[in-house]
Amino acid sequence: MKLSELIINDIKPLDNSSNISDLQQLFNQLTFSHIPVKNDNGAYLGCFSEADAHCFDSNKPIGEYIHALEVFFVRDSTLWLDVLEAFAINSTNIMPVLNVKNEYLGYYELNDVISLFSESPFFSEAGGILVVEKGINDYSFSEISQIVESNDGKLLGAFISKMNTDLVQVTLKIGNTGLNEVIQTFRRYSYNIISGHEEDGYIESLKERSDYLKKYLNM
Repeated sequence: MKLSELIINDIKPLDNSSNISDLQQLFNQLTFSHIPVKNDNGAYLGCFSEADAHCFDSNKPIGEYIHALEVFFVRDSTLWLDVLEAFAINSTNIMPVLNVKNEYLGYYELNDVISLFSESPFFSEAGGILVVEKGINDYSFSEISQIVESNDGKLLGAFISKMNTDLVQVTLKIGNTGLNEVIQTFRRYSYNIISGHEEDGYIESLKERSDYLKKYLNM
């Protein structure tokens, strides 16, 4: 499904000449965090948040509170990962969509975009999740791919899940193989294994040897 097919247009932006009471009434009826607003010429101006709307004088026009507008939007050509990022940055569950002419086309709902994300192979295909860590200047996605594929694994997805000035963590979804061989190869390439959501034979082996050593010392 193309992301643009998820554009909804059943809630029209309010005019800036409408009263705040109209804005408050919409929030009472809907579960949106924001409501889009347009000027008298139909141009998109921005969004009012629910928290702000209930603090305003209900008898005054929306135009008197233009300073409180939050101006965010995406284009109808924006990639879905960038759309998801826009939702997160603006702490909203509704995202206005404009075309290249800055014309308001409708909006995306957060749940719809997340549902599209969940249909990607990263979530829908069978496989194991592995989180690896290495120095921020030492890792590379080409090396990560090579390690997975050299063990007959299929890399279904990868993203940087944590990063600081020294280290980076990469979350991988791997299909077509058990994780044990992949994990051992990552260790040989000096990656730390943060988690592997399948049995890690290396860790189990260390535990068994440790238990054996304790028994031997206690004899």
